[in-house]
Amino acid sequence: MPDAPFPTPAAVHCPDGHAVSWETWDGAHREDATIRWDNEAYTVQGHVGRERVEYVLRLGPDWSVRQCLLFRDMDEPDLWLGHDGAGHWGEVGGARRPELDGCTHVWLPFTPMSHVPVVRGGPVDVGGVVAVRCVRVDAASLALDAVEVTYARVGSSRWRREAGTAGGAAGFTVDAHGIACDADGAFRRLGGGG
Repeated sequence: MPDAPFPTPAAVHCPDGHAVSWETWDGAHREDATIRWDNEAYTVQGHVGRERVEYVLRLGPDWSVRQCLLFRDMDEPDLWLGHDGAGHWGEVGGARRPELDGCTHVWLPFTPMSHVPVVRGGPVDVGGVVAVRCVRVDAASLALDAVEVTYARVGSSRWRREAGTAGGAAGFTVDAHGIACDADGAFRRLGGGG
């Protein structure tokens, strides 16, 4: 597991947050995101140009997903999804989502930030594999489904994500903070990647 800049909540990054940006592999679209520590939790906020969405992830001090919010500039309602800490999910408006029970992570396929909670969430040695059950969010339809995703640490800063028929396989590198730099054929980190 990477160390700085998140070794302990007291030694977190600058008060304005840790900012990162990516562009799509073809250079046509950009994403900007910030990780901040506040109220005993991490808040990740991002704007994704291609899908024209804003997302917010509330993560516990152990990088567990507590909430996922997705905002679109559309007439339909936005997504407000919460986890109760006991394996159950529901929408903030009160609708329970039993089909998502047992999921521990949220996978937003349109952002490499989705990898951070898994990479930061627990020690995985080189050669190690961790399987996680994820809530996959479709940005266009806001459809949610539960998928099994496997993360393999194939090098000190290299990972491979496999989601079977739910999303195939993809490799990505991370910086010293556990934040994705490049995702093969999909995203490229701007500003030096670390």
